[in-house]
Amino acid sequence: VNVLLWWEPFGRSRRAPDCRRRYNITGCRLSADRSRYGEAQAVLFHHRDLALHGAEGLPRGPPPRPPRQLWVWMNFESPSHSPGLRGLAGLFNWTMSYRRDSDVFVPYGYLYAPPAPRPFVLPRKTRLVAWVISNWNEEHARVRYYRQLKEHLAIDVYGARGMALAQGGVVETVSAYKFYLAFENSQHTDYITEKLWRNAFAASAVPVVLGPRRANYERFIPSDSFIHVDDFSSPRLLATYLKFLDKNKPSYRRYFAWRKKYEVHVTSFWDEHFCKVCEAVRAAGNQIKTVRNLASWFES
Repeated sequence: VNVLLWWEPFGRSRRAPDCRRRYNITGCRLSADRSRYGEAQAVLFHHRDLALHGAEGLPRGPPPRPPRQLWVWMNFESPSHSPGLRGLAGLFNWTMSYRRDSDVFVPYGYLYAPPAPRPFVLPRKTRLVAWVISNWNEEHARVRYYRQLKEHLAIDVYGARGMALAQGGVVETVSAYKFYLAFENSQHTDYITEKLWRNAFAASAVPVVLGPRRANYERFIPSDSFIHVDDFSSPRLLATYLKFLDKNKPSYRRYFAWRKKYEVHVTSFWDEHFCKVCEAVRAAGNQIKTVRNLASWFES
């Protein structure tokens, strides 16, 4: 399968991934060489770069668009941070995103049951609540909620307005904390990012989430693996509950019961995405369709 990357995401060139070795996906040829446009079975368009260059930056030919070539719209930002969706109706054949109803679904992470579960050891916890934030915006719901929560609870903030992360990075730093504020920058269907999968789960901290509704999270993770801000009528009551868990070891440890069955996979940007497209193209055979109204679907 020949897949052409029309723009390297965010303008950064990278080596083509070894899909066979990493994901057991064979026969995948990925290229960013536009002279190969005519032979590509699928062409990937990253939305942030598409918004930057405009629809004029799309292939014009010659050669004209081959009849069975798939154009794949790829986006991992939320609708709130995806400008220019309106002018893209009827252009693409497939969508690829974190949404479960995408043609190519690639979440930011997922849980899987390994053949033989490894015993889970909880790292030693010496601190209470951490939050890592790079994009600080007073208008965001997450910043407003944080401002109220910190009135009742000490929160260690790293990144934009806080302390610098230590050399080991997010996971190593957060693993010393009992709780992590996995607060999304905007609230949309299925928009559950590495803030949950890597910053909280991979660091063995209990995620306190602010994002889509609890029911949406429960489509992907066990109901007793996280704490949702919506479970409490006020930030003060959430703070009271976190302080209770801090002092009550058995109740706190119940948030790790799911670890007996599952392990965490954090999706690798962008290798995994490119390889998944190859796999999907092969599985699709000759099926072809057009995404009639990209904006109304993605913003729903």
